[in-house]
Amino acid sequence: MSEAISFEEPWARTHQFDPPAVFDALRAERPLSRMVYPDGHIGWIVSSHELVRAVLGDPRFSHSTEIGHFPVTHQGQLVPTHPSIPGMFIHMDPPDHTRYRRLLTGEFTVRRAAQLKPRVEQVAAEQVAAMREHGAPADLVRTFARPMVLRLLAELVGLPYEERDQFEHAPTLLHDPDANPEDVAAAYAKASALFVEVIERKREQPGDDLISRVLASDEQLSTDELCNVVLLLLFAGFETTESALTVGVFALLHHTDQLKELRANPDKLDGAVEELLRYLSVNQYHMYRTALEDVELHGEVVKKGDSVTVSVPAANRDPARFGCPAALDIDRDTSGHVAFGFGIHQCLGQNLARVELRAGLAALLGAFPDLALAVPFEEVPLRLKGSVFAVKNLPVSW
Repeated sequence: MSEAISFEEPWARTHQFDPPAVFDALRAERPLSRMVYPDGHIGWIVSSHELVRAVLGDPRFSHSTEIGHFPVTHQGQLVPTHPSIPGMFIHMDPPDHTRYRRLLTGEFTVRRAAQLKPRVEQVAAEQVAAMREHGAPADLVRTFARPMVLRLLAELVGLPYEERDQFEHAPTLLHDPDANPEDVAAAYAKASALFVEVIERKREQPGDDLISRVLASDEQLSTDELCNVVLLLLFAGFETTESALTVGVFALLHHTDQLKELRANPDKLDGAVEELLRYLSVNQYHMYRTALEDVELHGEVVKKGDSVTVSVPAANRDPARFGCPAALDIDRDTSGHVAFGFGIHQCLGQNLARVELRAGLAALLGAFPDLALAVPFEEVPLRLKGSVFAVKNLPVSW
């Protein structure tokens, strides 16, 4: 048996854009490796594109908290196996996962995202105007990306944007490995309390939003269930999209050849978005699964009950799937990237996220032909460790 690596080792991102270097060696030598988790148990970590898709697409691997356990929370706490939380379907297996997901799928189809495109572009234009009013230099996170993404998510779900101070900070704290767990719990409780109030308001006065449509559906969810669904959508869809947009801009401003190519050929925007998703893999938290039975994988037997962690950033930098993967190339064939995951738990909101990323980049590049970093590249503050790779702020000028 090969020596097990530490759970902490694959978190050690040290460069602005590249995942931990340990994955290059692991993919070449042992893409299925033993790994020691923080509670001392030994499981596995997967680092190749082929094996990541194999694990995520195999129903013999569970994502249920009733069967497996979180190897560790974002704040370093150990979480044992526990009953599933009603509505928190990301940590459920079929048929429960299927029931919740089917209820929401219609809100996030390609067609629905296309219908929302004009509104997304309008909000992006309004945030460009807000940047101009603020004046240069400006923090792209606070003046553009964060309000754009949160406004759109709030409108879609049915949350009051004017009351965002009660829920805006909860996802950031949840994804921050340095956050105080007590602060995270308090922010979570504050957001939950508001969402319960909002759900009750929508029962009395429904609107054109996800909460109202779920309440009117044949699938009767309790207030607690729907509250947890809303929490999941907020935590999964807010900071991830905000970070993909801001880190994407950061990457383009650094890779000036790619930015020049995109400006000269705006029709390459769709490809640029997919390449940025692959190259950056901002959803860097290593997804985990638990084997429901003995599974033969890459010449090893993963025993029933074993934890298997897969690394999306490692898979998206696999040279066996993407030539010269460490290069940002907007002309690349990115088909098959796993930035949104794979299998039945693949990101529900990926179609909307793509529309937002395209609209955000198009608005910025169109409005600011001389957009540039307002500080040296090395001084942009990054969050290298945590579930979401992010810039803490991105000062830009024009």
